[in-house]
Amino acid sequence: MRVVLALLCLLLPAAASAELRLVMFEQEWCSWCRRWDREVGDAYALTEEGRRAPLWRIDLDDGVPEGVRLVSPPRFTPTFVLISDGVEIGRIEGYPGEDFFWMLLDELLARAP
Repeated sequence: MRVVLALLCLLLPAAASAELRLVMFEQEWCSWCRRWDREVGDAYALTEEGRRAPLWRIDLDDGVPEGVRLVSPPRFTPTFVLISDGVEIGRIEGYPGEDFFWMLLDELLARAP
């Protein structure tokens, strides 16, 4: 019985934390998407933000994946949508440059559960 309780205590914190993902809707021809790649993309996974909300890239033409609930479908690229357990928390439409991107992303992450 003690072993079972100990295992449950270990699993509860993991179950209580929501899975965050940063979904990037992009298109191959999108010059602003390529600019984001150059300025942020390579470093993103190495940052605190990238570890907290790993990047999930989706081609806009593929639509919204099953199991993801957005407030509205993305209309242009890039659109960055922060999701928690598949549900939209907020989004950044367009790429405003590196400095503004990080600031806006930090604001979204502050609203995350």
